[in-house]
Amino acid sequence: VHLVESGGGLVQPGDSLRLTCAASGSILSLNLMGWYRQAPGKERELVATINSGGATNYPDSVKGRFTISRDNAKNTVYLQMNSLKPEDTAVYYCNAVAKTVVGSTVRVWGQGTQVTVSS
Repeated sequence: VHLVESGGGLVQPGDSLRLTCAASGSILSLNLMGWYRQAPGKERELVATINSGGATNYPDSVKGRFTISRDNAKNTVYLQMNSLKPEDTAVYYCNAVAKTVVGSTVRVWGQGTQVTVSS
């Protein structure tokens, strides 16, 4: 199972970005999917999660500004980020718990995409 993120870039404060994470491989089903981020010198932190039923979870730092969604038919998860702040600058990683066609359950990470918010 592989995850590939896209959509990062350099934006100004107040701008929006949409990140996309596409899963591929021997996937039977995708369960919990999420986005995490890691800023220089800091630990990786949760940004948003969404389960197979569509229930979402956000930390207070992004609640009301970020929205996670998924397209199960495309094995894809999205992160819509609005009202971006300089403190949102980080490498954003996609994460997924997948059940494979051989019956195993794996947790995988994408390679990360850089988001920089600066004037």
